[in-house]
Parts: sequence; C-alpha cells; structure tokens
Amino acid sequence: MGKRALINVDYTVDFVADDGKLTCGKPGQAIEEKIVSITKEFVAAEDYVVFAIDAHEKGDTLHPETALFPSHNIIGTEGRELYGTLASVYAKHKDKSNVYYFDKTRYSAFAGTDLELRLRERGIDELHLVGVCTDICVLHTAVDAYNKGFNIVVHKDAVASFNAAGHEWALGHFKETLGAKVES
Repeated sequence: MGKRALINVDYTVDFVADDGKLTCGKPGQAIEEKIVSITKEFVAAEDYVVFAIDAHEKGDTLHPETALFPSHNIIGTEGRELYGTLASVYAKHKDKSNVYYFDKTRYSAFAGTDLELRLRERGIDELHLVGVCTDICVLHTAVDAYNKGFNIVVHKDAVASFNAAGHEWALGHFKETLGAKVES
C-alpha cells in the first residue's frame, strides 16, 4: 500500500463565514468538525497534510476569475485566513515537516504549483480531499489528480459548496468519472 496525503482546499473565511466574500455559508460551516477531525487524524498519523489556499491580488483585472466571481481571498486580508478551528489546528502543527501550506491562484491545487513534485518526492499515491467548493476547486484538484495517476478519496461529509446541485453532481462525478472513493 502506498502513502497518502490530505489536501485541505480553500477552507477560509471568505469561502465559509457568513460574511465571506464568496461564501458557501451554512453548508461550509457544517463540515468544520469533520475537516478538523480528518486533519488531526492525518497529522497524528504523520501523513502529509497540505493546505492549498486560494490567493488573489487586490485589483487584479487580468485573472480569469475576476469576470466570474466577486473579489475574494485577497492576500493580506482576513478573508484568506483559515476558517474556525482549522486555523488553530494549522497554527499548532505548521512547523511539522509533514504539514505544507501554499498559495494557489487557480481552481486546481496543481495548477502552477509544486504540489505534484512534493507528493512524488514522498512516494504518495493516494490523495484525500476536503474543503470547498466541491464543484469548483475540489473538483478541479480531483480532475488533475486523476490525470496525474493518483488514487482519490473524497470525504463527502467534509466538502461543501454554495451550489447544492453542483455539489451533488460533483460527488457523482468523482465516483463515476474519476474512479474516486467517496466516503463519509
């Protein structure tokens, strides 16, 4: 059996808090306990724990998301901070060699980052995905993971979206099209 990694995708104030700039609100808040539990489990097992966090420049008119979504996860703002208890879990473990936090500027955690290199260096072949939004950043990360040959596990009780129909569709797509294991 190969090694596994957890990828926490975009679980930030802007995506989860009631007053977040692009929030999924209550569905995102409802998964906090599960995300925290899974993260603690992976840290304790000394598995690789990744925080792939959306980062945007204030006033960037050239980024493709500018035309699609309100300004969000702006570098240097509270909106970019990890939401709720996950922030303290990260703070407690951030200096461990198995915890990696990085900025991403596209939906997929793989696009323009060193994530694949870091996973390959560690012999990781199974990726566990949690976070938001199920049908956007989690989905695009899963598609790239599939195309790169990783086994995928999506924790359905630890992903959420502001689009209920998109969330349900993505859960089916993970399983039926990407061959992912979708578990509670």
